[in-house]
This record gives sequence, C-alpha cells and structure tokens, in this order.
Amino acid sequence: MRKLINVQEVEGEGLSALLGETVTLWCVNYIYFGTLVGVNDHDVLLENAFVVYETGGLKEAKFKDAQPLPGPWYVRTAAIESYGARKVTIS
Repeated sequence: MRKLINVQEVEGEGLSALLGETVTLWCVNYIYFGTLVGVNDHDVLLENAFVVYETGGLKEAKFKDAQPLPGPWYVRTAAIESYGARKVTIS
C-alpha cells in the first residue's frame, strides 16, 4: 500500500495563479471566457465576460459564437471542470 505522508500547500497555484489573465472556464453546462479578476473558495469573478456557445477549432484565434454577458460575471467554482489562460479574439 502507498500512503501520502506529507501534504504541502503551495501558494499561487490553480485559479489564483491566473488572476489578471484572460481565461476560458469549461463548466458543467457552459463555457465562459473573460479576464479573471477575483477568486475565492466558492466563486470566480470575470470582467469582460462572454458565454461561449460554439468554440470552433480549439486552436483557432477566435470563438465561432461567443456572446457578451452584462457587467462583471460570477461563476461558481463547483461548476468548473477545467480552465486555462487563452488568447482569443472576440469579434
């Protein structure tokens, strides 16, 4: 049997490391895109946020269909499946 004996918490990892970056959040039902300006245990806050209905090719320079959301937008961390920084042009 293998056991994990020492657990070390590392500051500045995960979503916190992406503060100020343009991110894509792949969530349970939707994909969100915007500038990550806030993170806590339950929510993230996006500015200039979009909901992405159709990505198109994942290596393309822009989304096929992304619609702007009004004002700042909160996303529950429990709904996030994966995330990352991504430079995409919104037309």
